Amino acid sequence: KMVDPTLAEMGKNLNEAMKMLEDNQRKAEEENEKKYARKDIPGPLQGSGQDMVSILQLVQNLMHGEEEEETSQSYRLQNVGEQGHMALLGHSLAAYISVLDRERLRKLTTRILSDTTLWLCRLFRYENGSAYYHEDDREGLLKICRLVIHTRYEDYTIEGFNVLYTKQPVIYISSAARAGLGQALCNQLGLPLSCMCRVPCNTMFGSQHQMDVALLDRLIKDDVESGKLPLLLVANAGTPGAGHTDKLGRLKELCEQHNMWLHVEGVNLATLALGYVSSSVLAATKCDSMTLTLGSWLGLPAVPAVTLYRHEDPSLSLAAGLTSNQPVEKLRALPLWLSLQYLGHDGIVERIKHASQLSQRLLENLKNLDFIKTSVEDELSSPVVVFKFFQEYSSRDQTSHAAQASTIQHPIISNERHIYDTFNQWLGEQLAQLVPASGVDVVELEDEGTCVRFSPLMTSAVLGTEIQDIDQLVDCLKMKIPVLTSTLQLREEFEQEVRRTVGLLYIEDLGWPGLGVVRYNYHSDGKNDDKQEKELEKINTELLKKLNELESDLTFSLGPEFGGQKNCVYIGMVTEDLDVSELVETIAATGREIEENSRLLENMTEVVRKGIQEAQLQLQKANEERLLEEGLLRQIPVVGSVLNWFSPFQASAKGRTFNLTAGSLESTESMYISKAQGTGTTPPPTPTSSLAKQRIPGQKAFKRSLRSSDGFSETSSISHCDDLEKMDQRPPTLSPSQEQGPLETEKAEEQEEVAQAHTDTEDIHSDQSPPDCTKVEDQASQR
Repeated sequence: KMVDPTLAEMGKNLNEAMKMLEDNQRKAEEENEKKYARKDIPGPLQGSGQDMVSILQLVQNLMHGEEEEETSQSYRLQNVGEQGHMALLGHSLAAYISVLDRERLRKLTTRILSDTTLWLCRLFRYENGSAYYHEDDREGLLKICRLVIHTRYEDYTIEGFNVLYTKQPVIYISSAARAGLGQALCNQLGLPLSCMCRVPCNTMFGSQHQMDVALLDRLIKDDVESGKLPLLLVANAGTPGAGHTDKLGRLKELCEQHNMWLHVEGVNLATLALGYVSSSVLAATKCDSMTLTLGSWLGLPAVPAVTLYRHEDPSLSLAAGLTSNQPVEKLRALPLWLSLQYLGHDGIVERIKHASQLSQRLLENLKNLDFIKTSVEDELSSPVVVFKFFQEYSSRDQTSHAAQASTIQHPIISNERHIYDTFNQWLGEQLAQLVPASGVDVVELEDEGTCVRFSPLMTSAVLGTEIQDIDQLVDCLKMKIPVLTSTLQLREEFEQEVRRTVGLLYIEDLGWPGLGVVRYNYHSDGKNDDKQEKELEKINTELLKKLNELESDLTFSLGPEFGGQKNCVYIGMVTEDLDVSELVETIAATGREIEENSRLLENMTEVVRKGIQEAQLQLQKANEERLLEEGLLRQIPVVGSVLNWFSPFQASAKGRTFNLTAGSLESTESMYISKAQGTGTTPPPTPTSSLAKQRIPGQKAFKRSLRSSDGFSETSSISHCDDLEKMDQRPPTLSPSQEQGPLETEKAEEQEEVAQAHTDTEDIHSDQSPPDCTKVEDQASQR
């Protein structure tokens, strides 16, 4: 039974608040109120105050946002379980404990700090260590640097930075370290950037993500000879990009030789809690300090990072800020103290072990996939898996590719790497979108280029990644690999087809993940640049619209929002059954059609204006002729009416019609005569495009008809042919609503009527047959 009623009330209120914040189902009345009351707009503080329910409701609205601002893809929040509630409870308890009396607060904080430090040192095999808890993961390294400065410069406390002039301190970091780490340390310590030395990684032997130990030794000796003081070395147990571990054993020996401090950080330090640890990571237990980020490893929200260190002088630790006399500062460890007790030793180990098993499961599946290249440090136990799409050349292709690369080596290598970087960027984004629970992301590495990274120690506990998610990730990867290989193979063919086609311009955009980029060239007739640019934009925009209206599996777009070419058509990923020649031919024909229509519309205004002027002149001339024919007396109002009554004047209706196709004026007399005789010309049938390719019904555009295609089986083809035969055998009928039937139906009716007329008139003399045939034709025309 809980004695303190305040703690019981605090736990109850926390549970109610978490349930309210995690409840995404809002009532309809509240949704209607949200549409009209914008809660995110700052306003004045209410004088009467608000209750807890209203305040938490406001927090929930701010967390989930307005309904109209939500995208189609739901935002995935962190999986906050019971252990997360314990961490959140720690922050509330810290505020409550801080109001205790000083002596009781000192005892409580000392117990919390000592328990948490002891548990972490034993869990991660770091004997006789002290702990510093901090919110920013770089703050621990910053405090360690100040501790080393106080240790190596005895008069630093009295003289300050004046002692640094005689011997400039040097801090060594790996070139594979976090971006901006060295600059952040120099800014916080007040040191110039010359105090930071970046050590290159291996280039000849060993991992290309490990620090070059021999080069580091030479750099340290050069700094000592120039009067500088080597101070500290920052090594990685799991680089931020590829997750590789430096040779910590040799680095520790080198630091002891030059009296330097060795600090280690990285995601692979989490494996120290497992039963089996690789020798490279196990060497981190001998370092002088290490930083642990338990929040991401265990899925604990709002828990501090921990820096474990060994130092014998408490006064220097206090001067560096690693320890504090304020009891409230020690309460930073309270959320972690509660969470570690809730999980227990077995629960912590199980979470880290589960993350390692996920990476091993993915690595085993990637080994069986073609065109996938992995980059892991240890295939038996690698917490981070980095892979990329890469198409190996066959022996014949490799020889031709090498011969081609020898002539123009640099452009081909750079272009090829740029294309692979673009494709892997697209692959990583697709996998992250299709399987969000996997937590994969895209990383840029110096040697490998753009790769896809899977680091379950940083994401699995937060996203709740399971084995099924890894299997789903592999299945999605298997679906994307044929698309990538087909697109990569057809890019060159597409480029050649476009360059051979008149009217199309191939745009080389290595940053576009797709088949390629094409632009229809507008043939300008002495127009200025602005007008030509507008016409070019209009034609290519209309071309894009026409292509998207086609029934095809291809995606046509205007390209990326930023950095893309203007007035172009970007074609996305394709499959192996794409007919490139038909695609390019269709694009060129559609572009020409749009250009012709555009030119027709441009000339229409001028042609119509001239035609109207000419028609006015001809009509005016016709009126003058009509006046001469009728005479002057017929123009007098009263006399003309009497004269027209006695002797009507027969005037033929004369008018003018304007032929837009020919651009000429024609008389309407022939039109009136043809209508009076009841005969008219049948309009010519609408011409069909010669580019239209006969396809199997249901087959989409730009597809090669393959017998082995999954989309068209033999059964479906046979059944469709049977349907067509049945439709041919069916007698032709016309519905009353149809004004004009198809051309084949008209021909069939004419043949039947001619045959019937021949049967009726077979006994009549041959000189009577022409009128009968004319009558039959008149009947056919009337039908």
